Amino acid sequence: MRILIANDKFKGSLPAGKAGFHIKNSLEKVFPQASFDLCPIADGGEGTALAMNAALAGEWTACTTQDAQGRPIEASFGWVAESATAVMEMSSASGLAIVQKNELNPLTASTLGTGILIQSALAKGARRILIGIGGSATNDGGLGVALALGYTFKKAGQAFTPTLETVLEADQLEKPSALPSFELIVACDVDNPLLGPRGATRVYGPQKGVRDFVWFERRLEHLADLARRDLGVDPRDVPGAGAAGGLGFGLMAFLGGRLVSGFDMVATQVGLDARVASADLVITGEGRLDEQSLQGKGPVGVARLARRLGKKVVGIAGSVDDSAALRAQFDLLIAIKPAAMPLDEAMRRTGELIETAVRAQAAPLRALSP
Repeated sequence: MRILIANDKFKGSLPAGKAGFHIKNSLEKVFPQASFDLCPIADGGEGTALAMNAALAGEWTACTTQDAQGRPIEASFGWVAESATAVMEMSSASGLAIVQKNELNPLTASTLGTGILIQSALAKGARRILIGIGGSATNDGGLGVALALGYTFKKAGQAFTPTLETVLEADQLEKPSALPSFELIVACDVDNPLLGPRGATRVYGPQKGVRDFVWFERRLEHLADLARRDLGVDPRDVPGAGAAGGLGFGLMAFLGGRLVSGFDMVATQVGLDARVASADLVITGEGRLDEQSLQGKGPVGVARLARRLGKKVVGIAGSVDDSAALRAQFDLLIAIKPAAMPLDEAMRRTGELIETAVRAQAAPLRALSP
């Protein structure tokens, strides 16, 4: 019997790989003769680079960059030498989790650090870059990335380095002559445009400290106008352009990025279809399974793929909503957190709780075996 374990992270507790280890450890007690295929997954948010780099047998490459507020930090990206592929997350440089709540300042927050990561990968010889753009602290439309990659902004014929505050002064935008050719695939699971009521500023800005919507929208619109006139591209209305404070727009406009579903990108890179097809039983999961999981989250993506291929599928999570729509995706759902246990304790003991809960479901699990 072959069991595929394709789980996401248990957020705030265990990364996908470690959670998968505990799932495997418990299932070995239930199915002692089984063979296991561990395939950590993600859906474009935090953990995407970790999951893909592990699945692709890549190495980690350290890079000195900066956070959203310009402070020096160390970040890493995955490197798959055989295909010259870099795997990264914008959140490792320009992420909200790096910036303390009392340090939020969207007027000065920049994606320059993400641009430095991309430039470092290109300097290493990357022919393809896979990037997840969830969890941003920025609302700059990718202005920082453009500057890091060598774009020139001018006012009255003279080059200058704009900030969000001064970008309205720019009247010309020039593409760098030395930018190498490469493929950029962007994991994005939202469909917001750059501007307007559903745009980056109004929908996602408040969580980053944005208050004056008009101030930010004027600057993002000006950036889009420059790209349309001087670069001949205008992806402002493409679904996903508003992701990560408009970084979705910036990666398309400045680097020719192609936006794809985060889960689909991970699934393609790790060969998930073939791995599900060769499994007798599929196990997936993450920290919580609820109605939101139906909107592009990794475990439901795994479950739907398993259903299409006629495989039994089990979901394991810290907690599980009693939703008919959610339960319809799985043959068995296992919630690991005891009802009376405080959440902070459960998060400290996630590995132990996974193993206890899975072993307790030995009988219904065995009933799913072919």
